[in-house]
Amino acid sequence: MQLDHRAPIVAAALAVAALFAAGAPVAQAQEFPAKPIRLLIPFPPGGGTDIVSRIVGAKLTENTKWQVVLENRPGAGGNIAIETAVKAPADGYTIVMGQTDNVMLGPWTYTRIGYDTVRDLAPIVQVSKTTLAIVSNGQGKLKTPADMVERGKSPAGLSWGNAGNGSVGHLFGEQYKRIARIEILQVPYKGATPAFADLLGGQVDIAIMSVPSVTPLVRSGKLTGLAVTSGQRSPALPQVPTLAESGASGVDVNIWLGLFAPTGTPAAAIERINAEMNKVLQSPDVIEKFAAQGIQPGGGTVQQFTEIVKADYARWGEAAKASGVKIEQ
Repeated sequence: MQLDHRAPIVAAALAVAALFAAGAPVAQAQEFPAKPIRLLIPFPPGGGTDIVSRIVGAKLTENTKWQVVLENRPGAGGNIAIETAVKAPADGYTIVMGQTDNVMLGPWTYTRIGYDTVRDLAPIVQVSKTTLAIVSNGQGKLKTPADMVERGKSPAGLSWGNAGNGSVGHLFGEQYKRIARIEILQVPYKGATPAFADLLGGQVDIAIMSVPSVTPLVRSGKLTGLAVTSGQRSPALPQVPTLAESGASGVDVNIWLGLFAPTGTPAAAIERINAEMNKVLQSPDVIEKFAAQGIQPGGGTVQQFTEIVKADYARWGEAAKASGVKIEQ
């Protein structure tokens, strides 16, 4: 019988090939990202979401030397950018900065929308969180939450300016109406600026907006801070009480920003972005820039953010259904 002297060589070659094949996923994960990452911003330049995105995008690039391309894709309450991300290849190279008003509320409040948050988006990391503040005209008669409730129980009711139909401020107003047993006339605006103009002009009684947007006007005395919606007072407005302090127990409403990728994105890519973003959010200069805007940094694991998304999605879904709000896109 003739021996095949090539057998050991072939066997060794196969073993080496198997070893490389087994190590391929690890090598690929270590190589991510191999090209620029596109970060979609759902709102125009200059707004709160844009500011936060640019702060963390710049720091992520500085820390990692990755190419992070920021792209503003405004429209439909932020839902255009979300839909663009959902339809992108699930490879980790397209991510989007979602926020409570779109990823938590959009699928519940818009009649035609191209995504389901839980089904179509993979949470990466919570980036920031802030609270809402209820404010009145600094020269007006509404100075405390009790004044606000008294106005709400009057025949005229309480006119409540918010950032738009289906926004967190709108839906929270509907919840607060039931908690406080008052009448509220919802007045939607396209952002904080026109709401504040009408509030200063006396066209509405109060407005509910993010703490960063109201802080300069409260500090200058043009607006009076009646209450914040979080469970604790805001460091940016420490003199403004919580609604819970006024007797509205169980009120704890924050709005947040967070990074998402299309469902199906490799777990290794998501974990890598999460790890680097946690370093960004723990950076003293980022914390300082956030604090100047009245914003708290987020952070945490992918699983922790996933649990937040699922809980908030169910919570705001119930609020949206109770309000009956439907928006044509």
